[in-house]
Amino acid sequence: MSEKTVVLACKECGAKNRIPVARIDEGPRCAKCRSLLPVQNLSRPIIVTDQTFDREVLHSPLPVLVDCWAPWCGPCKAIGPILDELSVQYRARVKIAKLNLDENSLIGSRYMITSVPTLLLVKNGQIVDKMVGMQPKQQLEAAIGRIL
Repeated sequence: MSEKTVVLACKECGAKNRIPVARIDEGPRCAKCRSLLPVQNLSRPIIVTDQTFDREVLHSPLPVLVDCWAPWCGPCKAIGPILDELSVQYRARVKIAKLNLDENSLIGSRYMITSVPTLLLVKNGQIVDKMVGMQPKQQLEAAIGRIL
């Protein structure tokens, strides 16, 4: 079985570097220019849009938990800190993404999302779980655990 890796782009020279997940905390450096790579970006949710969804979610080498939310939604705001914690807890093993449905309706239409928050768990380009409404951290951890 091959070792899981993550690809990080160097902020200095733009080179893409494949880093083993097991070594992500060792302060990896760019193979081309030797600059430190931005591993801190793996510790917080990323913002996805209709234009970046396929690349960041469906083609991700890591499983992805997508929070489909709206700015006016109280439960959406309440789940935010939980997702921030999960980003740190599962850094380099699961990507946490946020999709604002008010600004990105194409993805909402594609996946028939009619309520917010809706959480999509995606692995290998396929939605493997869909959770509607506010979810406690333990339930999200259990869902993530099933796909790791």
